[in-house]
Amino acid sequence: MMEKIISEAHELDKKLSLFITITEKADGKPIAIKDNICTLNLRTTAGSKILHNYIPVFDATVITKLKAAGYGIVGKTAMDEFGFGTFSTNCAYKIPKNPWDSERACGGSSGGSAAYVAASKLCNVALAQSTGGSISCPASFCGVVGLTPTYGLVSRYGLIDYANSMDKIGVVAKTVKEAAGILSIIAGHDKMDQTSQDVKKQDYTKFCSDGKLELKLAVPKEYFTNVDKHVSKSVWEAIEKLEKLGCTYQEVSLPTTKAALAAYYLIAVAEASTNLAKFCGMRYGLSTDPENKGFNEQFSEIREQGFGPEAKRRILLGTFARLAGWRDQYYSRALKVRTKVIEDFKKTFKKFDAIVAPTMPILPPKFSEIKKLSPAQIYALDVLTVPANLAGLPHVSVPCGLANGLPVGLHLIGDHFAEPKLIQIAHAFEKARGPMKYPRF
Repeated sequence: MMEKIISEAHELDKKLSLFITITEKADGKPIAIKDNICTLNLRTTAGSKILHNYIPVFDATVITKLKAAGYGIVGKTAMDEFGFGTFSTNCAYKIPKNPWDSERACGGSSGGSAAYVAASKLCNVALAQSTGGSISCPASFCGVVGLTPTYGLVSRYGLIDYANSMDKIGVVAKTVKEAAGILSIIAGHDKMDQTSQDVKKQDYTKFCSDGKLELKLAVPKEYFTNVDKHVSKSVWEAIEKLEKLGCTYQEVSLPTTKAALAAYYLIAVAEASTNLAKFCGMRYGLSTDPENKGFNEQFSEIREQGFGPEAKRRILLGTFARLAGWRDQYYSRALKVRTKVIEDFKKTFKKFDAIVAPTMPILPPKFSEIKKLSPAQIYALDVLTVPANLAGLPHVSVPCGLANGLPVGLHLIGDHFAEPKLIQIAHAFEKARGPMKYPRF
């Protein structure tokens, strides 16, 4: 069976450019892995040339757990370099295409994972990772389920970091139950990760149950500002479905929404510039001949060759934000905004069980359209996914329909460690919606 799966992966890769590395041989139940999660003896590049030849000598904790549960790795999926992107167009190796329309983006930065799950007939799950929306965005654009857990619920040991205080490993899957099943395996405390939370291990699939929901949902008015009319229509129709399932909803305000975007980018690039300082060619990754060169010249040469334009942009922005004289004005102030964003959410969750909103403000764009956007315009498209990620909250994107033949995602956001409630809502909605009919190749 695994031979068929590997063969299919190669076929899909030819058509959609989904993988950076495909396994030669694997055993067990199939799962694809985002290429910034370390896999023993299997190349792991984080989508960057600077790690073009990096073969880890260990498995990330999540990989160890999956292997113990009988899973085999199909391959390492294409992604934006180090997670820096909204469309997976910043990958140093290839740009994954959307299975619904190959002229369109599949979302980022976990684009390869989401597109593969949508396109494959034989594999229904993949590991992904999110810092500011990198699971939810491609899940929405590719019409799959994207489950981003509470920060600290899943070990980050073995993840090549983007921004340590926000990085989370999660799941993309065809169904909520399949996503919940993988979360049940990978969640749990890990002594190798100091941010890992000591929470009781549980089977999250048991929350995929039938029955009336009888839950109170909040609909933030800010999350419908500047949203494509087709997306807005699909999401409101989904909210009506949730009403029929027993939920009640009320429109609310989350006033820090716009500020969250600016705070996120300042914190994220500051942490990224620190994390990427270690990639200098001394211990692993890209290297050049050091003969007759000083340290500065050697390191500059390697980093100039190894990093792409977006990585360089974020390193420069982050280094500036951390400089003495600017740190208080930018980085420290952004951390204070983050506290306000968390307070905003906590106030809402005192009265409501979950927040519902569109996952992304637009339908998957064409690559030709993306080329016309400035970096600032691209960053602004993360406005609906960034706040929950900044606050470390769990969230699920579940397909809620098609608009112009393209998928739309419904976003469910919960309080910290409210995964059971989100899975319950997402599963009930999915059942009411009916099965998705994915494109076939």
